[in-house]
Amino acid sequence: MASAPANALPLFYKELQPLSSNLHGQWKSRKVESAPFFAQNHAVPLTIEEFVFAQRHYPIVFSSGTPSVPLALMGLNEGVNVFTDENGMPTRDIYVPAYVRRYPFMLARLRQETDELSLCFDPTAGVIGDFEEGDPLFDGAEPSASVKATLEFCEQFEQAGARTGLFVEELIQNKLLIDGEVTIQPDGGGQPFVYRGFQMVSEERLRDLRGDVLRKMTQSGMMALIFAHLFSLNLLRDIFAMQMQQGKVPLPDLGIPA
Repeated sequence: MASAPANALPLFYKELQPLSSNLHGQWKSRKVESAPFFAQNHAVPLTIEEFVFAQRHYPIVFSSGTPSVPLALMGLNEGVNVFTDENGMPTRDIYVPAYVRRYPFMLARLRQETDELSLCFDPTAGVIGDFEEGDPLFDGAEPSASVKATLEFCEQFEQAGARTGLFVEELIQNKLLIDGEVTIQPDGGGQPFVYRGFQMVSEERLRDLRGDVLRKMTQSGMMALIFAHLFSLNLLRDIFAMQMQQGKVPLPDLGIPA
């Protein structure tokens, strides 16, 4: 969940530029009227603080590969989001992940020799620029109230991302993550659809943990997060049904790209 280096931009971001009063002193921000970047992505990173809210709306899985991160599944196939229209605007009342809400801003490390993070933005988003109308980004040389609020939100996101990384590390240390697979038989019969390419917590391995490890997980709140993840997996079939209803029919035997 940590900010990616400049040569490996994270999901949604096409460019990154540090926000500066010298360069952007007269720039303004305007209201987002579309979010095609959201509509075109089926899986969005989540922090552990969001599990309780997210598990009511969509499945929570873990990405394959290293590092593994929790993902909110908006669809079961690449480029499919069953919760938005083509412009990325939600078509129903859902929890929108913080990862989506922080765009086009993020904190990034500009120099590898320091741990200092700077507030940056994606200039291709069309949300901030040298517009005639909008909310000013700066009041003289000082950031505006909205920019200060954005900075605070991004700082909280980074902190939540660090805690999420520790959570996933503990899952891995206890060998709880396994390759996931779900088989869905469509109504009316026919060939079943098999989805792979993600990770999930093994209920069998969870039951086999030593008592002291389980107590530690329960006391730390980790067990509640694991159960939120496991309960949310029941929504995989709901997502499939929504794709069928929307005519976004997947191909059989495909994985969930992560």
